[in-house]
Amino acid sequence: MSSGRTLSRDAVAEVDVSGQFDEVLSLPDHMRDALWRVESANLKPHDSPGGLVIAGVGGSSAGGALARAALGDAASRPIALARDYALPGWTTPDTTVLCASYSGNTEETLAAYDAAQALGARTIVQTTGGKLAEAARADGVPVIPLPGGFESRAAVGYGLVVALEVASLCGAGESMRAEVDVAAEHAASLAASWGPESSEGSLAKTLARGLHGTIPQIAGAALTAPVAYRWKTQINENAKAPAFAAELPELDHNELVGWDGARDFGAFSAVFLDDSDLHPRVRQRVELTRGLIASRGAATFRIESIGQTRLQRLVSLVLLGDLVSLYLAALRGVDPGPVTAVDSLRSALNGG
Repeated sequence: MSSGRTLSRDAVAEVDVSGQFDEVLSLPDHMRDALWRVESANLKPHDSPGGLVIAGVGGSSAGGALARAALGDAASRPIALARDYALPGWTTPDTTVLCASYSGNTEETLAAYDAAQALGARTIVQTTGGKLAEAARADGVPVIPLPGGFESRAAVGYGLVVALEVASLCGAGESMRAEVDVAAEHAASLAASWGPESSEGSLAKTLARGLHGTIPQIAGAALTAPVAYRWKTQINENAKAPAFAAELPELDHNELVGWDGARDFGAFSAVFLDDSDLHPRVRQRVELTRGLIASRGAATFRIESIGQTRLQRLVSLVLLGDLVSLYLAALRGVDPGPVTAVDSLRSALNGG
């Protein structure tokens, strides 16, 4: 497809063989269902003075990063991400470890699970099954069951809500159950405004056309920093295209200079994810930085979150980025579902 072609439901369906649009548009249902699935695991509240570690990689780690941002200052204890084979060195038996693997067979998460068990840390698992569920059930570790049938990155609503619920249960953050329902309803309204049935001038479609044919640099800060990384990974996996993420104000101390030579290397674009609650100086930096690089890039955009609460605003940007990545896939004429390169690497690691 070319950037001038319609992005109607019928047009994107020609490319979206694996049905990724339907999964992204189901984000509100996923969030609500996640609350029920946590309840079904019969988890008991417990005090974890050592905080919470969320162990997972790829799409399975996204929910934890977003949950930590959604809690913000409401997090009363450390919440850390372990995107590796090991847990942070400070992890103790007083730490809760949430092991997140959609397939249940992710080798990094399985290693982190073993490390948590060896430490005697309070461990909880979220998965559809696989080796992780088998080990957890054998060890008497609680399992939060996720529904199967879609790509792990499409389960971001489950990962976000599960991490929020576990944070509340272990004393690392306040309960956000009531806010989840409100944020889900908010997301449903936005999905109608930005989905394939929306006008060709909708925000998501306009952004996709503006970014098509460029290498996007997504910038965020505080609440929007993990969302910027989510945009980057979704463009990577869905649109099969390079994209990068950075965080303000740090990027103003290095990456900003790199834009001087951007046109010598290719067509680079920039998206700044803004939020009404960002530090005033950071918001000023967003506009100043965009102005400084505007003449050096192919396109620049400033996108502000939508909603009253932190969770609503965060979810609005997650949904927008997911849809933009899918529209970019449609414009490129590629099915957003398969991740052949990841599958090939996994096979090589396993001697295949």
